[in-house]
Amino acid sequence: MKKIILNLKYLFVFILAFSAAEAVSAQTLPSHFSLERNSFEKINSETPLSNGITDIVTDGDIIWLGTSRGISLSTDNGETWKNFYDTPEIESRGISALDYKYGVLWAAKSYREELNGESVQVGGGLVYTTDMGETWTKIPQPVDDPGDSLITYGVNTIRALPVIVTQQNVTFDISISGKAVWITSWAGGLRKTTDMGETWQRVVLPPDYLNSIKPSDTLYFSLQPVAGEFGSEAYLNHALFAVFAENDDIIYAGSAGGINRSTDGGVSWTKFTRDNQVKPISGNWVIGISVDKYDGSVWAVTRRAEGGNEYSAISASFDDCESWETYFPNEKGWNVDFKYDYDNEGRIVNSAPIVSLQDGFFRLADDGTTWLSPANIIDSDTGLELKATNYYSAASAFASDGKAYLWLGTNNGLARLRENDEAWSGDWKVFFASQKLKEVAETYAFPNPFSPALERTNIKYTLNSGAGNVTIRIFNFDMTLVKTLIQNVSRQTGIDLFETWDGRDEFGNIVSNGVYFYRIDGGAETTYGKIMVMR
Repeated sequence: MKKIILNLKYLFVFILAFSAAEAVSAQTLPSHFSLERNSFEKINSETPLSNGITDIVTDGDIIWLGTSRGISLSTDNGETWKNFYDTPEIESRGISALDYKYGVLWAAKSYREELNGESVQVGGGLVYTTDMGETWTKIPQPVDDPGDSLITYGVNTIRALPVIVTQQNVTFDISISGKAVWITSWAGGLRKTTDMGETWQRVVLPPDYLNSIKPSDTLYFSLQPVAGEFGSEAYLNHALFAVFAENDDIIYAGSAGGINRSTDGGVSWTKFTRDNQVKPISGNWVIGISVDKYDGSVWAVTRRAEGGNEYSAISASFDDCESWETYFPNEKGWNVDFKYDYDNEGRIVNSAPIVSLQDGFFRLADDGTTWLSPANIIDSDTGLELKATNYYSAASAFASDGKAYLWLGTNNGLARLRENDEAWSGDWKVFFASQKLKEVAETYAFPNPFSPALERTNIKYTLNSGAGNVTIRIFNFDMTLVKTLIQNVSRQTGIDLFETWDGRDEFGNIVSNGVYFYRIDGGAETTYGKIMVMR
């Protein structure tokens, strides 16, 4: 399941058409990941290529990452990485969705472009590999022909507004079942392919005013997320963001209008909203859905869409969607995954949900009421600390060494935890993507430029043998002190070191746009670097 920053008050900025193109413009917020501007040439690496980790899927020692710079793969539990970026198939695109099952990896690409003076999100198509990245098949972003305006659904002929362009037709989620690959693409709706992307079928979901549909119903509505040729109605439940195929029969689809559930392979659907249940979900905008493999509970990232009684939270059902519990009210969530405990045969014996919120990761304790977060994420060997402003994704893996691992992805790096008997306690390993320093006393910052509202910048440096305690200060263009990052802190010589700046001054205020300088004192020589802030 994937993550999106959008404002549902201005939900749709895309072009739909029926016989002639019809432009619908509005405003969107920036994307949830940023593209680092350092160039990389090597494919194999000790780290992933990007620090913006938008999605993680695991299978034992196999770790796939969707990042702001393509796809990264480890087949040895993170010891080495192969990075796929700036290739004919992956291009120089960020990854908006991933899924890996049955030895097949599917990924969706996205980017931004200017349209009528606005920056809009664009679907960049899909890729898949059946041989661990040795070869890739490239699939264009699914769109309709202008004449694709009718869909047969049981006894009905449903009118469907064709989506003929890729603007705001971004695939935000992918789920593989045994017989099909399912995608949700915002304006593109819910689609599936049963022939590895050769053809795509649009899936009919209930309009906003119906709580369920089945093929034997007599139906009078159009499949359209915005008003168009077929009427003035715009159906939020036809704007899709999340999908989870529990198996070939049970499919969940999250929209801007609620959670849809099918038990017959995506033919008939029942919809669950903020208003049609006694104990409902928190909000109708659903950007993520997961099902716990241990107890079958359904977890969703639910946000406020349009209703005045809606709010953002994590919603969970333990009775097949009949009722919902809500957690973290008014918090912005991105993802829900699960920490699984295994026996010696690799069978799941217990689980705990892990929620990725904007402000951190939280794991449900065994008492079922207490949520725990890691105090600090610090590499057990290097002392490198992971600091981020958005915490996007989590995954659990049972590795070949017989140990269970947690993987955590943020907008500023990746972390792996080999947990001991206590929650969030164990051996941490932190991964930072960065270029090698060419010489001692060299330094640079990444990402650079950076936006403090979305990310942090990392200052990478080394110290020579004459180093003592280290002080790093940030100055503005007039060389006025803005922030003392660290002062007289002991740091090891001869290794790559990192310090993080959140773009704030000594008083906690985010600094203005512009060029800033940093000074590193501690080695035999004083070292300087430059950072550009772009809010």
